[in-house]
Amino acid sequence: MTARARELLALPGHIQDAKLLAAKTLNLQLASLGTVDDIRRAEFKVFSQFGEDGIIQYLIRQARIPAQCRSFIEFGVESYDEANTRFLVLNDNWRGLIIDGDLSNVRRVRNSSIYWRHNLVAVDAFVDAENINRIFVDNGFSGEIGLLSVDIDGNDYWVWDKIEVVNPMIVVAEYNSVFGPRHAVTVPYEKTFVRSRAHSSNLYWGASLGALVHLGERKGYAFVGSNSAGNNAFFVRRDCLNGQRVLTAAEGYVESQFRESRDEAGRLTFLSGAARLKEISDMEVYDVDRDALVRLGDLN
Repeated sequence: MTARARELLALPGHIQDAKLLAAKTLNLQLASLGTVDDIRRAEFKVFSQFGEDGIIQYLIRQARIPAQCRSFIEFGVESYDEANTRFLVLNDNWRGLIIDGDLSNVRRVRNSSIYWRHNLVAVDAFVDAENINRIFVDNGFSGEIGLLSVDIDGNDYWVWDKIEVVNPMIVVAEYNSVFGPRHAVTVPYEKTFVRSRAHSSNLYWGASLGALVHLGERKGYAFVGSNSAGNNAFFVRRDCLNGQRVLTAAEGYVESQFRESRDEAGRLTFLSGAARLKEISDMEVYDVDRDALVRLGDLN
């Protein structure tokens, strides 16, 4: 029996159906909340890594996304078993484009039932600031869409900055909580950036929440909060806010508690708190406000 066959037996379809049924009940309860100041009140998890499924459902309702805009793009999806948009496909029947740099991940999605049952396009590509718009257009995505989810553990800031062929109403962008709440910084752009190669600790990647909020404001988006896990930030296009509270980076920052640091042999070291930043203090980041490279350890 193949590994894929064993996996299918271990996760029968009725488990997924049960999760979807339970989520419908949660979604009905969520609708009764009205507008909330703290989007974390809307959290629930079906297929997302943490509570993003609930937050996204809440923001879709709040933004009043019309039927013609119910499409999404998510990149950095891996096998797509755990993703920010899978619930949108299975529960809401949205059209979507997903992108991952590993062909085996994309083949797995294409060979699963979700691919023929739904209007989903899976593309294998290593996205960068130069190719991102072409990938979207080549696969039939342009203009106004409902949601964009950015999670590539590296050039997230630089890639979002260059996106111009789609106009999302909601953006979910992963931030690096280790960089802290005060500074607007990102890893310098390197077209072939890979997190595990950039620093053995696996802690040097992406952008701070402050940098993403700064970029979002420049692109016409308001920051409305983070998830409880402290790794995803949520932005709503300003014309779609409909009374949703806008936050500063300091107000919406959540420090992550997960401990994913590694040593040079790739073994988990379980660093937490300030010890994580100390581990990468010699690394350089680009300071958005100063328009200069600075050493992490020199930030105060």
